Amino acid sequence: MERWIGSYRLSDDRALLRRDAICTLVQGSYWGCRRTRETIEASLEHSLCYGAYLGEEQVAFARVVTDRAVMFWLADVLVCPSQRGRGLGKGLVELVLDTPVLRGLTGLLATRDAPGLYARYGFVRDTEGRFMRRTPPEETPSP
Repeated sequence: MERWIGSYRLSDDRALLRRDAICTLVQGSYWGCRRTRETIEASLEHSLCYGAYLGEEQVAFARVVTDRAVMFWLADVLVCPSQRGRGLGKGLVELVLDTPVLRGLTGLLATRDAPGLYARYGFVRDTEGRFMRRTPPEETPSP
């Protein structure tokens, strides 16, 4: 799938992924700063991946983990700081939600700083306290 926001190409084409840019984005986030490059690479191989591109440069990224039957986990929605405010995060979320294999599935995510972005697409905070998370032992970031 593909769509455009002005000069930005949004796509789920894995051949377009720029792994160096993705690693920089993920390792620059508060939740991914301890991930090694090897861990990030493995997560790409086992996920649906989406990117936003300005020319050949990848400027945003989103990743989805799914069983393709019951649920999906929307993860790592990231936009380069210099490209924020252009609708790329919204565009990537919309592209994810329009993915045929994900339609009708329960979507999950975690966010500390962007609940308003996801609320507009029907994500609701868990007020019952049933959302639980297990954090693995710390990883050492790659140099």
